[in-house]
Amino acid sequence: MIKLRYSSGKVLSPYVHKIGVLAIGSHLENHGASLPIDTDSKIASYLALETSLRTGAKFIGILCAATEYDYVKHGIHLSPEVLVKKELIPTLKKAKKNLELEAVVLVNGHGGNVPVENYLDKIEEDLGLKIVFNNKIVEIEGPHAGTGELSIGANLGIVDESRLDEHCQFHEYPEVGMVGLHEARQASVDIEDGAMKVKQEGVCIDLKLGEQLLETAVEDIINDIIGLLNKK
Repeated sequence: MIKLRYSSGKVLSPYVHKIGVLAIGSHLENHGASLPIDTDSKIASYLALETSLRTGAKFIGILCAATEYDYVKHGIHLSPEVLVKKELIPTLKKAKKNLELEAVVLVNGHGGNVPVENYLDKIEEDLGLKIVFNNKIVEIEGPHAGTGELSIGANLGIVDESRLDEHCQFHEYPEVGMVGLHEARQASVDIEDGAMKVKQEGVCIDLKLGEQLLETAVEDIINDIIGLLNKK
């Protein structure tokens, strides 16, 4: 049997190979005129892969589905229960078996996936796998399809800047800042605050801001991986 050289390459420690990094986003969700419908998935994938490159943790791809709060209607999503049972658990089970993992960091790029956290204790118990849910980019990027996401997207090369003037036509793109998603605004104070901000100030692209947001999120995920290593 081949003996694998776990200490080779630029890795934080040989044990880091026991840690996987899985992106979770949303592939089917409107993001205005300038950003694609899979913006959240592209951002989450970048963060997960970049973290893997810097630490040596295993990049295990992206979950091919997402969930959303009932009151946010701007895409196609599964219920939390179906997402967890049909997508997340099988993905984690396969990754653990094939890659000999003991822990996984979930890198979330979509606010609607936050309810997944409620299921993680049970998943950990059933699979014998430590799971960390990293939501940093969602926490810091600001309103949906707003300046933060546009600035991140510009850094990643996924923004159509020629359509930026069209982006805040809220009658056509109600999901921008969730300005036109009235049910969501009534259900969440944070969504309402974000919608008012976008409505009053508009949006712009700030490359420096986008770079800072990405780096802050990557560093936070790296800290999660270091935390897992320190527990060994």
